[in-house]
Amino acid sequence: MYNILVFVHVFAALLWLGGMFFLGMVGAPVVRSIESIEVRQRLFNDLGVRFRAVGWAAIAVLLLTGLSILEVRGIFRSGAFLDPVFWRTPFGMALAVKLAMVVSMVALGAYHDFALGPAASKATPGSTEATSLRRKAMMTARISALLGLILLYAATRLARS
Repeated sequence: MYNILVFVHVFAALLWLGGMFFLGMVGAPVVRSIESIEVRQRLFNDLGVRFRAVGWAAIAVLLLTGLSILEVRGIFRSGAFLDPVFWRTPFGMALAVKLAMVVSMVALGAYHDFALGPAASKATPGSTEATSLRRKAMMTARISALLGLILLYAATRLARS
């Protein structure tokens, strides 16, 4: 059971983080090269809406499998979450970093997906408002991607401790 949980967890992470990096490193540069501002804005919106469903489903799977993995490993039964000594161990510190990155990324993702993105798609293409919203969305996505790299490092440390 543990191996299946880890497999599903890693697959969901691949969808979420991989999709985020694909959009940032491949999708967005291609879409930005389109001359028509209206088409560019529509494509950004369509890509965002399509990935939103995949990304949030992956996040739900990650949360469920992550909690299940901790349960299978006995972290909840042992009371480790309540023990300050646990959080000073290599495993506890890696878990703390990973959890902090998850919370931060979910919060940024919600802001990006449910506030900035919809507002940008409704703004008049090429307007100052649309440009400002797109810049905020781009910065939010970049910060989230950086947090994703930190999360990935913490996950690697967690798996090795």
